[in-house]
Amino acid sequence: MAEPANRRPLASRDTAWAARITRWLAQTSITPNQISMIGIAAAALAGGCFWLAGGASGRPLWLILGAAFVQLRLLCNLFDGMVAIEAGRASPDGGFWNEFPDRAADMLILMGVALGLHDPALGWAAVSFAFLTAYVRQLGVSCGAPADFAGPMAKQHRMALVTGAAILSIFEPLWGWRGELLHAALWIIAIGAALTALRRAVRLVGTLRAMR
Repeated sequence: MAEPANRRPLASRDTAWAARITRWLAQTSITPNQISMIGIAAAALAGGCFWLAGGASGRPLWLILGAAFVQLRLLCNLFDGMVAIEAGRASPDGGFWNEFPDRAADMLILMGVALGLHDPALGWAAVSFAFLTAYVRQLGVSCGAPADFAGPMAKQHRMALVTGAAILSIFEPLWGWRGELLHAALWIIAIGAALTALRRAVRLVGTLRAMR
């Protein structure tokens, strides 16, 4: 099946292990949309774990679980598309399930981190700018331009930063910190996503002008 023009480029899509898992999934009754739904559930669990990590006990365990569920969410995001495209099992409503889970994951995961840090305002800022990056991309597509997945804080960058900050936060007690790394990660995501949206907007305007 031909590669969709507006599909996010992922190096992991070309790996042997991803191809093997895709073939196995294609032999089951699970649909790409169901994989997307599992991804939303994983994002909700990740956000809940990060929220609970702000409590008094069990912080290392909740951080590890949160990071693991973020990675599960990313795997679902990989395999829903691969089963739909490479395995030829795309559905008419696949476009919805390609985009909606990404936005739900941004909100659930980033707000979970923010609530665990008792800083919901920063969480909403990070979520809003993350949404704006996707809006500018989709705006470009609706205007006839190619999808722009440029960073510096695209979806995969946001999730990688949250995962890394969560794992490193386990060791914060060694230097007397508690939450500073995840707090810094949220600031980086908010500012980086704002710059990403601005960069995509500038590139989009240039592309549209060149198309005339």
